[in-house]
Amino acid sequence: MDDEQVVNDGPVTCLGIEFENDDRRRDFFRDELRKKLPELRLLDGFPIGEDDDIIALSDPPYYTACPNPWINSFVKEWEAEKNRLQANGLRSADFEVKEPYSSDVKVGKSNPVYSAHTYHTKVPHPAIMRYLLHYTQPGDIVFDGFCGTGMTGVAAQACGNPSAEDKAAINAEWKSLFGKTPNWGQRHAICGDLSPYASMIAYNYNTPLNSSLVKAEVQRIFQEVKEECADLYRTTHNGKPIGQINYVVWSDVFVCNTCGKEFVYWKAALDKEHKCLRDEFYCPHCHTMHTKNTATRAFETVYDDFLGDSVRINKSVPVYIAYSAEGKRYEKDAEQYDIDLVDSINSLHCKYFAPTYELPDGYNTQQPKKAQNINFVHQFYTRRNLIALSTFYAKIQSSALPNKLKFIFTGMVNRSTKMNRIHVNNFFYGGGGWNAGHLKGTLYIPALPMETSILEQIEDKLSGYLKAGPLLPKEYDNIVYVGSANALPIADNSIDYVFTDPPFGANIMYSELNTLPEAWLKVLTNNKSEAIVNPGQAKDFLFYLRMMSESYSEYFRVLKPGKWMTVEFSNTNAGIWNSIQQAITRAGFVIANVSALNKGQGGMRAIVSPVAVKEDLAITCYKPSEKILSFNVGDSDKGVWSFIDEHLEHLPVSVIKDGVIQCIAERDIRILYDRLISYYVQHGYPVPIDAADFQKEMKMRYVERDGMFFSAEQALEYEDTRREYSAIATLALFIGSEKDGIDWVRRKLEESPKRYQDLTNDWIQDLVKPKKGDTMPELMEILNENFLKDEEGYWHVPDINDQTQLEQIKRKRFLKEFEVYVKAKSIKKARFEVLHVGFKECYDNKDFATIVSVCEKMDEDMLATDSTLIRYYDIASSKV
Repeated sequence: MDDEQVVNDGPVTCLGIEFENDDRRRDFFRDELRKKLPELRLLDGFPIGEDDDIIALSDPPYYTACPNPWINSFVKEWEAEKNRLQANGLRSADFEVKEPYSSDVKVGKSNPVYSAHTYHTKVPHPAIMRYLLHYTQPGDIVFDGFCGTGMTGVAAQACGNPSAEDKAAINAEWKSLFGKTPNWGQRHAICGDLSPYASMIAYNYNTPLNSSLVKAEVQRIFQEVKEECADLYRTTHNGKPIGQINYVVWSDVFVCNTCGKEFVYWKAALDKEHKCLRDEFYCPHCHTMHTKNTATRAFETVYDDFLGDSVRINKSVPVYIAYSAEGKRYEKDAEQYDIDLVDSINSLHCKYFAPTYELPDGYNTQQPKKAQNINFVHQFYTRRNLIALSTFYAKIQSSALPNKLKFIFTGMVNRSTKMNRIHVNNFFYGGGGWNAGHLKGTLYIPALPMETSILEQIEDKLSGYLKAGPLLPKEYDNIVYVGSANALPIADNSIDYVFTDPPFGANIMYSELNTLPEAWLKVLTNNKSEAIVNPGQAKDFLFYLRMMSESYSEYFRVLKPGKWMTVEFSNTNAGIWNSIQQAITRAGFVIANVSALNKGQGGMRAIVSPVAVKEDLAITCYKPSEKILSFNVGDSDKGVWSFIDEHLEHLPVSVIKDGVIQCIAERDIRILYDRLISYYVQHGYPVPIDAADFQKEMKMRYVERDGMFFSAEQALEYEDTRREYSAIATLALFIGSEKDGIDWVRRKLEESPKRYQDLTNDWIQDLVKPKKGDTMPELMEILNENFLKDEEGYWHVPDINDQTQLEQIKRKRFLKEFEVYVKAKSIKKARFEVLHVGFKECYDNKDFATIVSVCEKMDEDMLATDSTLIRYYDIASSKV
């Protein structure tokens, strides 16, 4: 048998067709996929690769290493299944989620599934399970278009087959939060990603694992690899060549800029007496003091038989070895035997396939190109590891389980390179090993690379995979594919819930970092539509915003009305945070909640506002109901309050943390108005009400409690909570913008009227650095423009009528000041509130060209720091 033999050797039915077994099913759909490839190649995100390699990597129709043409057929089957589940009482016909999951989520990463394979970013599946159990019911269809390693799919199936530990923990949480346990049962998942490497990992996480068969096959292959490659890792023990190398520390060779002689960095910088690697070290020849920056790397010219040409490479030598002999582990300095062995290996021919793919231009790829003259994938490996790795891969390719074993193989790819580094403290003091792995998120090759034996890694990776096996699916169900999130092969209104962890600006250059494993797979990412900020690929902030907007627009299209989306956010950059919000709202979603998602290593802490920027956020939003989506714009008054009615229904009524009621920032009147404005502007509707009239109407139509607005029914529920919990948190407010300053003063004056001198000290203490380019008004200016002073010099919050008058006066003054920016040649600093007022006036007058003109006078970084500026520019630029 030359193909995947996984779990089911008996008859199977797939998309209404019966097959003798899974192998026959796979053969049939591979033939069908081959017929469809010419048409699929026209779609965005189709990977770079030959037809045969794409077909070989695929396990259709459940997994395709390209856009999947069968997704809608599965959706149709799953929708029919819902009727059966409902008839059996496993789901409800009137299921509706009105409030977001507002509880912070904190889970660790120490579970077998998370640990089985590394990737740049992953959300542990038990965290995602919390959201799925809240927003969906058994049989619902979940989507993630930036799936990475497919943890959304793992979570979907785990809702029907949870570990005892996860089930107990979540049941306890649900009883505390909701007074009941969740509705357990499997959800269906569609997982897409632009990267073939990520999708291959996701496929293995989301399909059954025959542990005994995988174990037997890997052990058989391991013995064959050992027979062919054991001599490559031989070293001496007590003078005899009986040791087996586990890993080798290599060292760059430097050239002294004074005497011109070469020296080994390890020998010069290693201080065994003080147990450290010195930052400053002496040339052993002339005793000149050096650092890594002042010394020059030595290079040598060698013949590269893969390229058929001589190449100039960084010169390095083995210096320290960890090895096994006679059943024990030892360490030693590299000896002449070890150096001679390397020389002999470098002359060996690699008889199996090894990737010679040239590195693309980019941000991460510049480091190995410039620092070490590494321009091709095979140059990331020592000759020894390249030969052994290619041998292992060749055995996998000809095995009965090629794609299952590629999960193990790709887990070794990066650790087998020269990017591996030594952990110096652990080298001297112990405590977790000194084989530190590569520096995540980079293609950086250190001055002391660590060569990890391929033989050392195989059984370790097998063990990790087998530990995850019991938590993986028992049958084929979830769908995994390669494709762009801005061109989804999914019908309108098909999806019940979206959980997604998208790329965030310049955080991680996925396609560049995935070059190494994808070169082995022979199917590479088509990064044309990759949503990142990458100067090396000529992708700026505006490109990123456009790609994310297109992707979320597709999410909006395929999601059913009234359903929810959760976006995991991992970036501390304010511009990227604003871009994500803009992309979400431009697509038509309405943001309802921002909460903590702590993955056990850094991450979210005290989130106090949806406009705050923290490390990790869970942003929850919803697609409005059919009623809101279809309201008559001409009936503007009805549309405004229909929107607010529905939005208030989608906000949490109360959030309790440590026995204290939390302020829900989304219920603040200013944020409610901002959500309304965003929705109207994104849909191209004229804004039917100004801020003052909105505030007046809100106070008449809704109930205000503790600075938050509720419907009458919600207010009763909130009052019940207030009787149970007397303590309420005050929302911390620092002054980083004019809007912050107005809110800060209002809060102070609502406590009691105050004189200017009563406010100044606290004002100065609460000031923080404003957004780049924003001109912050002085306290007195904010008081004069927004508040009233009595005859005794005390400042007061104006009543609604006085406030309306103040707003009108301020608006006229701001519009005059806005003309200064319109006429300016360039804008380095501006009063952002003036720009907001001016842009709104231009928008109402359909003067989109002025908005674009003013924005293009600003630096990109200045524009990116303010979500309102981004919103108007994004809309206006699409109209000009």
